[in-house]
Amino acid sequence: MTLSVPRSVRRPALRAAALALVVSMAASLPAFADTASFVRSLWADAERNGVSRQVFETAFAGYSPSSKLMELTRKQPEFSQTVQQYVEKRITDAQAAKGRAMRQEWAQTLGGAQQRYGVQPEVVLAIWGMETNFGGFMGGNNTIHALATLTQNNYRTDFFRKELLTALRILTEGHISPNAMVGSWAGAMGHTQFMPTSFQRYAVDYNGDGRKDIWNSVPDALGSTANYLKSHGWRPGETWGYEIKLPQGFNFAQARQMEKAPISQWQAMGITRVSGRDFPRPGDMARLYMPAGAKGPAFLLLPNFDVIKRYNNSDSYALAVGHLADRIIGGGSFATPWPAGDYALNNDQRTQLQALLNRAGFDTGTPDGVVGPKTRAAVMAYQQAAGLPADGHISGLLYDRLRR
Repeated sequence: MTLSVPRSVRRPALRAAALALVVSMAASLPAFADTASFVRSLWADAERNGVSRQVFETAFAGYSPSSKLMELTRKQPEFSQTVQQYVEKRITDAQAAKGRAMRQEWAQTLGGAQQRYGVQPEVVLAIWGMETNFGGFMGGNNTIHALATLTQNNYRTDFFRKELLTALRILTEGHISPNAMVGSWAGAMGHTQFMPTSFQRYAVDYNGDGRKDIWNSVPDALGSTANYLKSHGWRPGETWGYEIKLPQGFNFAQARQMEKAPISQWQAMGITRVSGRDFPRPGDMARLYMPAGAKGPAFLLLPNFDVIKRYNNSDSYALAVGHLADRIIGGGSFATPWPAGDYALNNDQRTQLQALLNRAGFDTGTPDGVVGPKTRAAVMAYQQAAGLPADGHISGLLYDRLRR
């Protein structure tokens, strides 16, 4: 059913009311005539994918789409987080201590996984801690019902339909029962939160019982995570990165142009490790990462950092994993403190910051809240003119300064 608003309607209030009615009715229309027809529409593809009819019927018993789950897909965060806030919320002394305890408890499994896959125990533990607090909370959603809800409501349909059909195949193969296949609202499952397609590619039967059970078998979950990292290029015996110290008068513009470069080139620019130790492999390719600008902790990130990002494509996530791994093996907090009072900007604030820079004579183009090369260049020019480190970092502190 569709509705149209005639061109003869000129009164703004009436047009707005009509448009609101259209949007409301469109939002309430189901993707399928009913749930039964949706489930029937899946069977042909499920059968071609090797799913048994018995498993299919059992998995969908009692299914109805969850409106609560769909609300999660539409929920916008009420505030943004800086990298500092993200990391400090997740990496605490208690979390590090729990990781050390788990390292002792699962030492045999972790040591065997390192021999087989080449991934250090602390890295596997850090991912386990980040994903489910070492199995403390693996999500309480029936995976089939969650993926079906997303698919039925046309939320990233192709992606979640494929995950749904794959999850059904996992059940048919007998790795887990339908009621025990639980996970996040988006279908991530088990101790280390594998999506079904990742499970099919990378999960392993580490304990040799004939099933890949990442829900109930910690060895299977840890071995699967190590296999995932190895499969995406983990470099055995190497770390994720180094906290570093920038010299006085550091050339931030040159650093931005370099992007990735051998560590030896970064050393030539005056970069050293905060520990005072030498870099073990000066030929390693690395990129400079300053999550809080020149006044906060800075890092040279190595190839293994990008492997961690294959788990979750976020610099904040990978930094948290790397930092937790270091804390598990006895490392401390970052040597350089985070700048006090900083905060992340939302889109409106970024747009206002661009407008303020334009007004001050530093051209960002048309303000749109999107931080691109032109905005970075304008920020660096402003910082240089103001006698600040010209790092190009956009933050709440910079925004507050421009508003004075």
